[in-house]
Amino acid sequence: MSSHAEPASPIPGTRRPLTLHRLHEMHAQGEKITMLTAYDATLARLADEAGCDTLLVGDSLGMLIQGRDSTLGVSLDDMVYHTRCVARGLAAGGGTAWLVADLPFGSYHESRDQAMRSSAALMQAGAQMVKLEGGGWTAEVVRFITERGVPICAHLGLTPQSVHALGGYRIQGRDAEAASRLR
Repeated sequence: MSSHAEPASPIPGTRRPLTLHRLHEMHAQGEKITMLTAYDATLARLADEAGCDTLLVGDSLGMLIQGRDSTLGVSLDDMVYHTRCVARGLAAGGGTAWLVADLPFGSYHESRDQAMRSSAALMQAGAQMVKLEGGGWTAEVVRFITERGVPICAHLGLTPQSVHALGGYRIQGRDAEAASRLR
């Protein structure tokens, strides 16, 4: 049973769709929020039917679906395609999960305008929120996008898009100084 719904009903489609307001409320109340990664309509529908609160169309599809050795080769077009697939799967089943889609490497790094165009493409494909990686340098981009109506999920810590700059996949923020930089 999902934490955002009334008790499970044998009647499909009786759960209420999760909203951004409800996500904020759940966070404020310390409720657990479930999230699974989905890349296609079938998995989206199954995860939603199982009561998952949020689904992420992750750029990890580069490694898990496309067979790449990192997420860096995933394009915005790839993300739009898989976001559409997941959104269709949710819609076909009367989905209630909140849909988040990753902004892939290079799709928001050049400018705020590029970030907005990329975010708009994912939202038009069915995302309800976009996720981006990075710390302080992204603050201006995040502010610009959210002021234009796009909810943002920021990703700190292990940031696969920075794999080469970090010297590999390494956990970040382990000591006080590194944790302070993340904050």
